[in-house]
Amino acid sequence: MIREIIEIIVITFLPFLELRASIPYGILKLHMSWVDVFMIAVITNILLGILIYFLLDKFIHLVIRIKPIGRLYKKIVVKTQKKIHPYVEKYGEIGVALFIGIPLPGSGVYSGALGSYLLGLGYKKFTIACILGVIIAGVAVTIISLFGAGAWGFFLKMI
Repeated sequence: MIREIIEIIVITFLPFLELRASIPYGILKLHMSWVDVFMIAVITNILLGILIYFLLDKFIHLVIRIKPIGRLYKKIVVKTQKKIHPYVEKYGEIGVALFIGIPLPGSGVYSGALGSYLLGLGYKKFTIACILGVIIAGVAVTIISLFGAGAWGFFLKMI
């Protein structure tokens, strides 16, 4: 059981896969309880999003100390943040939650954290959006995995 849990966590940590792959893998390939798989993948994905945002903040602050990069950052990112600030304040959490929650390639906590940071969405607001978005994605992928097992079976045989 520990090996299976670790497999789900590792798949959830992979960019562009996240819980969109770990939930079907756990349910259909490992034959684990959907409740267990859902909880493991969702908690892992939420923690991943929060960790990425936190590390991104630290990394950006280190990199912009390099003067040419700092000037470019201020010119492009800060200027854009000021322009879109009213929209981020109005739609920020909902927009990010929906972006993270739509189980499509390219959406998820990695790109959601990066986008939120670059748009100037604060840590607390991102955390709320991350939790909501991951739950939305987890529910959608779990439902698809449970009721669309026949369609997923073809792809999982290749893994």
